[in-house]
Amino acid sequence: MNTINVGLAVGAYPVYIGRGLLSDAGLWRKHVGAGKVLVVSNQTVAPLYLDRLREALPGRQTDVHIIPDGEQYKSVDTWYGIIDGLVGMQARRDATLVALGGGVVGDVTGFAAACYMRGVRFLQAPTTLLAQVDASIGGKTGINHVRGKNLVGAFHQPAAVVIDSATLDSLAAREFNAGLAEVVKYGAIRDERFFDWLEERAAAVAGRDPAALDYLIRRSVENKAEIVALDEKEAGVRALLNFGHSFGHALEAATSYERFLHGEAVAIGMVVAARLSEARSLCATGLADRLTALLQRLGLPVRLPADLPVEAMTNALDLDKKALASGLRLVLLNRIGSAIVDGDSTQDEIIAAMQNSREK
Repeated sequence: MNTINVGLAVGAYPVYIGRGLLSDAGLWRKHVGAGKVLVVSNQTVAPLYLDRLREALPGRQTDVHIIPDGEQYKSVDTWYGIIDGLVGMQARRDATLVALGGGVVGDVTGFAAACYMRGVRFLQAPTTLLAQVDASIGGKTGINHVRGKNLVGAFHQPAAVVIDSATLDSLAAREFNAGLAEVVKYGAIRDERFFDWLEERAAAVAGRDPAALDYLIRRSVENKAEIVALDEKEAGVRALLNFGHSFGHALEAATSYERFLHGEAVAIGMVVAARLSEARSLCATGLADRLTALLQRLGLPVRLPADLPVEAMTNALDLDKKALASGLRLVLLNRIGSAIVDGDSTQDEIIAAMQNSREK
């Protein structure tokens, strides 16, 4: 088992990585609080792993709340259902919520934990690659609005993150590949050696080689933990983690959160951002093609759909939560391993980058 510490000034917490950790009763006893426990999972994950987790919590009053599976259910109704469940079980401020599932489960459970009685303890037990390497770490919680992704939320750090890498064995190929987008992101924005390693080991990664997976999870978590420790609430360097996300979130919103998985949208968004970086002469020509080639080798989409009007994307970008009064802030690349937050791209340049990233 590897342990990585997210070293915040207040509320530091460990991230545990290893196979079989869902069944580690000692680990769960160490981090579950004294009060009642509510496990939140979804209809896909619960049949696979819920019993295993509950067996690791013997002698505790453990209630379960199951939500539907899908990004469209990261909603106010789902959030309210969790709150209602906490009220129904008469949970007090010493309660613990456990998020067992992917990014949607973690985000909405964390937001419920942030709001219930003004904040209760919660633990992350991510079961998808995307959640393991990104969404479960850093304390961003929230729900979507019909006009934009993650427009309602709060920073609320987990007490611990328990990554059982064995859960990836049951992950569908499309979900697994979607998680790799966030892995590539770390290499693109700050870790050139990791990007090089991904290029060299792309076949092993795509084939889910255990040693390759162990390394990419650990290195991704280390990158995320280092950034979060420097900038817990996205006042500075943490904004770089949004590489590809402004365009990706706009794509998700423009397609009603039903056509693309989050990681797929981020992959396309990274390509758009890389093409904009080249057009702005912020990076050398060829960077976008290099990034595109790696994403394709990892089974990810790299182009905006031909049937999606660019106007739908620009309308969604207008409400991106990373936009400031002075204009849209975008994370762009100087080179592989070096990114900047830039607010100087014109509307025409942004539209041209999207047009150049569409399916032919």
